[in-house]
Amino acid sequence: MSKLPTASSLTFFGYWQRVTLCLFLIAAICGYFADTEIITLDPWHELLLIAKGFALPDFFATEYLLNALWQTVSFALLGVSLALCIGAPLSLIYHKPLIAALCAFTRAIHEIFWALLFLQIFGLSPLTGILAIALPYGATFARVFSDILQQAPATTSQTFAFNTDRISRYIYGRVAHVLVPITAYIRYRFECGLKSSAVLGFVGMPTLGFYLETAFRQGHYHQGGALLILFIALIGTIPYWCRLKLLPLYFVIAIWALPTFPTVDSGLIWRFISQDILPPMFQLAVNQGEFVNGSTVDLLHEFADWIIDLLSEQALPGTMATLLLAAAALGISHIIALVGSTMCNRTFAGVIFGNCSRFMMLVLRSVPEYIFAFIFMLLLGPSMLPAMLALGLHNGALIAYLTTRQADNLPLSGHFNGRLDSYAYEVLPAIYPNMMALLFYRFEVILRETAILGMLGIATLGFYIDSNFAEIRYNGAIILMLVTAIVNVAVDFASRKLLYGKKQKQLLCS
Repeated sequence: MSKLPTASSLTFFGYWQRVTLCLFLIAAICGYFADTEIITLDPWHELLLIAKGFALPDFFATEYLLNALWQTVSFALLGVSLALCIGAPLSLIYHKPLIAALCAFTRAIHEIFWALLFLQIFGLSPLTGILAIALPYGATFARVFSDILQQAPATTSQTFAFNTDRISRYIYGRVAHVLVPITAYIRYRFECGLKSSAVLGFVGMPTLGFYLETAFRQGHYHQGGALLILFIALIGTIPYWCRLKLLPLYFVIAIWALPTFPTVDSGLIWRFISQDILPPMFQLAVNQGEFVNGSTVDLLHEFADWIIDLLSEQALPGTMATLLLAAAALGISHIIALVGSTMCNRTFAGVIFGNCSRFMMLVLRSVPEYIFAFIFMLLLGPSMLPAMLALGLHNGALIAYLTTRQADNLPLSGHFNGRLDSYAYEVLPAIYPNMMALLFYRFEVILRETAILGMLGIATLGFYIDSNFAEIRYNGAIILMLVTAIVNVAVDFASRKLLYGKKQKQLLCS
């Protein structure tokens, strides 16, 4: 028989209750000031049409269906593989402040922003999609692998022979102890790579997102439903088709099936690096071969005015909208996670209802937030409400899924009666700290996703970044991407400070 929650655990749970109340208060205030107006005239009619499309999917509407699925897998596989080649070596030196700061900056910028940047250099090349996934994922691998390796016991290396080489000491003394969590994280990151690969289709890459956007924009919901169902099935069946023995074969086929690499003009790359991303006054100075007005002081004054205008007119309102939307979505994520983990608990909800709830959580966490937001935008119109719902559903379902796995391994006492009172007294206090820890970790992810949802017309940082790219103002886009990275790093630091300040040193899943 397991022990009932102790007084210390209940006191600790009380801390999270206070944090929860503060979270709900902040989320309610942000939701009040956010733009949640429903603009469409008849959302229920549109919802009915979408529901019919999912009920009667047309799997033969496009001849590019299988090609789109395979391109999605290819970009994810090659991107994650390159990310491993980047992140694994960096994890060995991640303890150095410069490396840690560089990785934090790289992973703070969303894959779709990297794709927009590389589009200006390589165009619609497979290299654009692969690098857009590899860079932020490589930085994430570096941080997570470093954290995991620190858990390896240091005593094993003391048993090696004196002349054992350093590579063997490292592999058998450290990596061998943590190979299981490393492998599990790589598998999870590949699942994330599939979602990122699909979303890259919204910026023109030949993945599933490209055909999804086309189908939904044109009202072909039967075709869009088929594509989305296949993508959910692709995510849900990863354990069955993504086997270690088959990965070399997948890798070879992925390289062979990639679209043709277009010729890249090195002159255009150099122009982009040396001129296009420079502020306007520096571009003029470079083109004329002299400083504007012949004075360095005047040039710096113009640069300062340009930066101030950019920050005040775009960065500041974009950051405020991003934080407002992210905080409101965090509150929705918490509600979904709390309700979802309760519904998925078989000891409380029963086997049949619990399994149905788990399947629903699988569907919600498998669909990328961007695709959810795009569908909700068609239903509700261009406001912050579609983004809030998309972020809340996806992240809440993911947290519910992870906490449900933890609850499944909890030993229950003989006093557990399968009702809500026993669940709230015995199970919830045990899983709630981890639920809140995951929630605060996901806040960084929500913030990243909030920024890119601006590409759908919401005035977040992503909206201004996309506008600058569309208007060929690459200098402004680069500055706003830097602002996005700074905001994400600051939120990540604050979340970690809150968690580790209370000795919540748990292994968080990113």
